[in-house]
Amino acid sequence: GMQGSTPPLLTGDGAMGPCWAECSLGSRIAGSMTVASGDPRVALPSPGIPPKRAKVTAEPGAAEEGPARPAAPCFVRKLKNAVIGTGCDIRLRVVVVGNPQPSLRWYRNEELLAPREEEYGTLWIRDSKKEDAGVYTCIAENERGEAMTSAVLAIIDMEGKGSKGGGAEA
Repeated sequence: GMQGSTPPLLTGDGAMGPCWAECSLGSRIAGSMTVASGDPRVALPSPGIPPKRAKVTAEPGAAEEGPARPAAPCFVRKLKNAVIGTGCDIRLRVVVVGNPQPSLRWYRNEELLAPREEEYGTLWIRDSKKEDAGVYTCIAENERGEAMTSAVLAIIDMEGKGSKGGGAEA
């Protein structure tokens, strides 16, 4: 019984399937490459050639073709949890990439904060009070999509603690 079940595994569909797929896939890719440039030797090693040529001949507006293709927002630097004492200043900072440049919205505990004229990607909390503590969220949005990052800001009451809280700003 066992011997009878072995040969089909080696010679049956299992062996043919992947090989056949590879062959047809390979010829399809080679075919489209050759059509694209007319010379397979140029097309295969460097797919980067067509965009470069387009850039030179195109109008200045086509400069957007390069790295600045439309892209959904992505946080390169996310918010980090922080602990500060009352009366301190803290800067919450994100770095976000996307094209077009994403608009940023800041929330504290899911409540939208009024936009302030500050450096892009930065939220300052000055002379912090206990009420400033909470979950801060930054949402970056452009026409391609949106991204989100959140962090907790904890605020320790420094008043009336005597000398004990002295080192907290270090």
